Amino acid sequence: MDDTLPRFVLRSLRDRLRVMPAVVVTGARQTGKSTLVRQLAPADRRYRSLDDLDVLDAARRDPDALVGGDRPVTLDEVQRAPELLHAVKRAIDRRRRPGRFVLTGSANLLLMHRVSESLAGRASYLTLWPMTRREQRGLGRCGVWEALIEARDGDWLDLLAAAPDEPEDWRALARRGGFPVPAVHLRAASERAVWFDGYVRTYLERDLQALSSIAALPDFRRLMQAAALRLGQLVNQTDLGRDVGLPQPTVRRYLNLLETSHLLAPVPAYAVNRTKRLIKSPKLYWADTGVVLPDQRRRMRRAPPDILITTPESFYLLLTSAARAVLGSVRWVILDEVHAVAATKRGSHLALSLERLEELTERPPQRIGLSATQRPLSAMAEFIGGGVLRPAPPPPPAGQTAPRDAPAPEEPAPPGEGEREVWEPRPVAIVDIPGDRNLDLELVVPVEDMAAPAPPDPLRSDPSHHGFRSIWPSVYPKVLELIRANRSTIVFA
Repeated sequence: MDDTLPRFVLRSLRDRLRVMPAVVVTGARQTGKSTLVRQLAPADRRYRSLDDLDVLDAARRDPDALVGGDRPVTLDEVQRAPELLHAVKRAIDRRRRPGRFVLTGSANLLLMHRVSESLAGRASYLTLWPMTRREQRGLGRCGVWEALIEARDGDWLDLLAAAPDEPEDWRALARRGGFPVPAVHLRAASERAVWFDGYVRTYLERDLQALSSIAALPDFRRLMQAAALRLGQLVNQTDLGRDVGLPQPTVRRYLNLLETSHLLAPVPAYAVNRTKRLIKSPKLYWADTGVVLPDQRRRMRRAPPDILITTPESFYLLLTSAARAVLGSVRWVILDEVHAVAATKRGSHLALSLERLEELTERPPQRIGLSATQRPLSAMAEFIGGGVLRPAPPPPPAGQTAPRDAPAPEEPAPPGEGEREVWEPRPVAIVDIPGDRNLDLELVVPVEDMAAPAPPDPLRSDPSHHGFRSIWPSVYPKVLELIRANRSTIVFA
């Protein structure tokens, strides 16, 4: 009995095989690529996996013999022998026939530097992502977004009511992810944590090394952790590199490797102007949340944060998930560029989230708001500080006058409505730095000849930088000296 769950992409795969001589199915490891392609009439197709060392050796010694013959062939994990694509190209050019080749790979072949043959005009490309919630339930479908877009607005409620869905806590779905083994076959959270830990280790020690030579695996792992903390945020490679102590070119290289491996899935910016969509920074998302969440939960539980710096959306996700348990130790909340959100719906969500945080922490955290342009500052102070509801003072006895500075008494509450309350803003200290302050600046050029930097140190340089000489080894000793000697140092690079 076949208990394989249907995948949404299977129909598209069969449609393309009726048109193109080759179809390339890529996706992260363990998304179910091998299981998917084996459903294609196995009696009529040959199946060869390059995970088999004998097949891999044959692909490197005599690739034409491996892809030759009249029967269609499925070649699994072709990223292990990219030169095999040249033999596939020659076979297609000799005899072009739809459905002749199915190639799978655990990396995006179009982004791999070692792949010089793209099979342009000969192959169609498909990406197999981790399982959707409906695929996990055996329905073989994605959500109803496409149907909603095609339907009239007035039909949406009927369309949603007719969908065969059952309510589920989205947090549980995010924790188990979409890889078939942890999502379908493992039931306990502890079992899934073991599986994800082994998956990340295998990726770092095996799959990553097959894509590119990474000498400093701890640096790469640290970048993965920092990227996990920026889920759903704009990608700023310079800031990311500063946080993990890596130069921006290395950060870019590492992020590209994660994207090539189908672990990162950047979402392009949306704008009405189509050119701006290409220029604006994408947002960073992981293809499977289960890969990053267990590690981050364990790390945060071991060392709960004292300072919280986040966006309104990520703040809300923290408060509504199991991760809120680590927020009890937060003592400071830093709100940067508050003028950008104060008068918007995001600002309303942020204000509510701040009040919810007050209920979770051991003591009320100090709120620190930063704004460079907003006026009046008193309005920003009221937004940042929020307030509390306190019982309204009783009206003065008959014949007496309330003190001039006392709040106006409230009318007695109607019977059955309880005690009246008044809003009391929290005190906020406003630090307004004058714009005409004098600065004592000194311009320092740490290298006499910018065209002749010091030679790179082979023991400290990144492998991705070999082939050019960096000015950084000549600069950083002077930069470190200036930072230690001065209160503020600005580095222009």
